Amino acid sequence: MYQLGFIGAGKLAGSVIRGLMRAKFCAPENIIASEPNEQTRSALQEETGASVTADNIDVARNAGVILVGVKPGMVLDVLRDLASQVENKPVISLAGGVRIASMEKVANARFMRALTNTPSAICRAATGVTRGSRSAKDDVDQAMKIFGAIGVAVEVTEPQIEVVTALSGSGPAFVYMIIDALAKGGSQLGLPENLSGELAIQTVIGAAELMRESKMSAEELVRMVVTPGGTTAAGLAVMEKMKTSESLIAAVEVATKRGQEMAKENS
Repeated sequence: MYQLGFIGAGKLAGSVIRGLMRAKFCAPENIIASEPNEQTRSALQEETGASVTADNIDVARNAGVILVGVKPGMVLDVLRDLASQVENKPVISLAGGVRIASMEKVANARFMRALTNTPSAICRAATGVTRGSRSAKDDVDQAMKIFGAIGVAVEVTEPQIEVVTALSGSGPAFVYMIIDALAKGGSQLGLPENLSGELAIQTVIGAAELMRESKMSAEELVRMVVTPGGTTAAGLAVMEKMKTSESLIAAVEVATKRGQEMAKENS
């Protein structure tokens, strides 16, 4: 019996496995993952030491907790195929846009959802966990321990988890675009690309860590940087004119809406 079993070990599920190994959550031999792509499967085994297979049934039959990391459009079909193997087991879906009620219709498992992100690979994940109608307290506690080991984990309601999908799941891509834009701004004005990129990354890391540790609001932290009539004030004026904040808010809103649409498509 394996402690954790992953159905699918691609980008997101693979990141979770790598994070769990980095955090020493359990021994590599306590994890088994099924993955159809041989190259992905081999790379994961070589890097983490986890057991791998091409057969989903091996995972569903032999693991205590099942984590489903396949694409949203495949989740319900995969669960139908594994219904007898996952009966009355805790099953955690990592997929956006597939609601618990839809999963509960196709298999008699104790379903939960955990919407996380790829920084889980370095134990910096932001994860929202939601319970299903059959979830026991121990199931939720276990899910929170799993995802708490690789970052920040919070319990939310299912309607809220669509927002988590947009904010935390899609959010890293939005941040990468901000970093890239900052770096390009520096390189276009004369900094070497490698130095500009390194400074942009460290600037974002430092700003985020200061916000976390100081517990200060964004408004308070902005005031610490701005000097009236200075360089920061000039830059912020341009950002306000170009509606930078509004565009990021809109990105979260439209990503949330798309998750809600996907839930209807996968019902």
